[in-house]
Amino acid sequence: MAKPLMAGLTYPYDWGFIPSTKAEDGDPLDVLILHDAQTYPGVVLRCRPVGILEVEQRSKGKKERNDRVFAVPDRSPLETDLKDIRNLPSHARDDLEQFFRATNALENKELKFLGWHGPNRAAKTIKRLAR
Repeated sequence: MAKPLMAGLTYPYDWGFIPSTKAEDGDPLDVLILHDAQTYPGVVLRCRPVGILEVEQRSKGKKERNDRVFAVPDRSPLETDLKDIRNLPSHARDDLEQFFRATNALENKELKFLGWHGPNRAAKTIKRLAR
């Protein structure tokens, strides 16, 4: 499900989607899994949401939501302390926003970040978009 990135750009963590969801852009809901383990394409990880970055994207005059959920694996000893994405240092959240801007640079999409929210908002979004 990953799209090719510009040369020199790599995903900072595991990038994927939440199965059995459908976001406004027609794709499953995007998720970035914050952990230090290496995985491979097609692996399914049981995770808990720690937050969401609500995003509005514009392309060819069309505006739609394309939110990004952040999660940590259920059984990850290094990330168990992270309960809320808003507890990451502001520079780390800024870096993630820059990454998302860069991934859309070649697609002529304009991103507007609507805000960072915690695990409750992420869980509600996942439930709302479940099919």
